[in-house]
Amino acid sequence: VIKCKAAVAWEAGKPLSFEEVEVAPPKAHEVRIKIVATAVCHTDAYTLSGADPEGCFPVILGHEGAGIVESVGEGVTKVKPGDPVIPLYIPQCGECKFCKNPKTNLCQKIRITQGKGLMPDGTSRFTCKGKQIYHFMGTSTFSEYTVVADISVAKIDPAAPLDKVCLLGCGISTGYGAAVNTAKVEPGSTCAVFGLGGVGLAVIMGCKIAGASRIIGIDINKEKYAKAKEFGATECISPQDFKKPIQEVLVEMTDGGVDYSFECIGNVGVMRAALEACHKGWGVSVIVGVAAAGQEISTRPFQLVTGRTWKGTAFGGWKSVDNVPKLVTDYMSKKIKVDEFVTHTLPFDKINEAFELMHTGK
Repeated sequence: VIKCKAAVAWEAGKPLSFEEVEVAPPKAHEVRIKIVATAVCHTDAYTLSGADPEGCFPVILGHEGAGIVESVGEGVTKVKPGDPVIPLYIPQCGECKFCKNPKTNLCQKIRITQGKGLMPDGTSRFTCKGKQIYHFMGTSTFSEYTVVADISVAKIDPAAPLDKVCLLGCGISTGYGAAVNTAKVEPGSTCAVFGLGGVGLAVIMGCKIAGASRIIGIDINKEKYAKAKEFGATECISPQDFKKPIQEVLVEMTDGGVDYSFECIGNVGVMRAALEACHKGWGVSVIVGVAAAGQEISTRPFQLVTGRTWKGTAFGGWKSVDNVPKLVTDYMSKKIKVDEFVTHTLPFDKINEAFELMHTGK
């Protein structure tokens, strides 16, 4: 058993608590990882807020991390101690009907136990002050050591800087993949990206790499415009600057609507606007943001009857074990940006400060 520091969420709506936890050794087909770097994501904040129907407490959050394999359980063949890895919140077992289908990346092998905050055998590897602590998204990267299923880990280039590539564990891969895999943005197309946080910037990067000629960024926080333009946005607008709905503004700006739109916020009203900003006949709108539990999307069916397509994406459509190492290679060969997404680097015990920075849009 390893004793180490972790940020524990004891209950919803409270700041994370820096605690000493015990991390049990990995069982069969499990891997124990020394986490070197982790990022914070809105999904962590969403669960911490208490709005997540799958949220269990007490829990160790975090799902965007990178580290080094410390030990492996019996039957583990794909990684060994010392290997640099990225934990995966969407695993890839290679055996379930989802993994065998090229149309999806949503491996279901450990979905039920993962959703309950447990390892595949139905137990936890974390204890703190004598209490069982739940896992989160199969990864729990807000701990100096964590245990994951062996199908939830990608071995990566040893030369890759872990404090940068940890971002490929969620946000960058999700946004980039939404553009290149889910929407399949084509050269010369016009795109609109709603929400210019990390995921929105990754979508912009994907649209640019795919050859889009016009990329419109939409956010009410104008401080995000300069960064969006660095990533490839050709222009940025705020819905608050117009008297009419933003979809009408975009339809006018683009002679009938955009070819592709992306919702990167998790707001069902914005999801509707993103669909309705698409061009009649061929417009495609991709939902990337995660809305709160119980919320529903709506539009007039006529929007779809007249040729628009509404899609969703999880982890950018990447089959995780196969593609995360390739994304790391693409970063190392400068095909995709990663360093530019990092705004602050903080010591682990300042994790609550990181959440505050995220909530203020900094």
